[in-house]
Amino acid sequence: MPLSEHEQRMLEQMERALYAEDPKFATALEGSGLRTYTRRRVYQAVAGFLVGIALLMAGMVAKQVWLSVVGFLVMLGCAVLAVTGWRKAPKPGEQPAGGPPAGRSARQRRSMMDRIEQRWQRRRDEQGGH
Repeated sequence: MPLSEHEQRMLEQMERALYAEDPKFATALEGSGLRTYTRRRVYQAVAGFLVGIALLMAGMVAKQVWLSVVGFLVMLGCAVLAVTGWRKAPKPGEQPAGGPPAGRSARQRRSMMDRIEQRWQRRRDEQGGH
């Protein structure tokens, strides 16, 4: 359901006030740290994958099937995390999906509510395909 003009103006005023009061926090909410977060998540998943390989091999050497199974499950989970994190990471020089550049005027900048509505619509479309 789209917002009325009055509601959109109020949201824009709240965004401007947030930027004026705490620009660092507003930038963090915008998603500017998304690339760093996803890169760190991928590195952690790769490290976890290596731990899973070590567990798998240790289970085989010690002839402990349960340890090998745990190692395999760790590897599988970390592989999934790495792949999903890699897909979500913005390309170098690309603007993150959630945030406009800070130098744009409020008129050109999409409001926070527009971004939320787009994400909601995208999720609804993805779930509708099942």
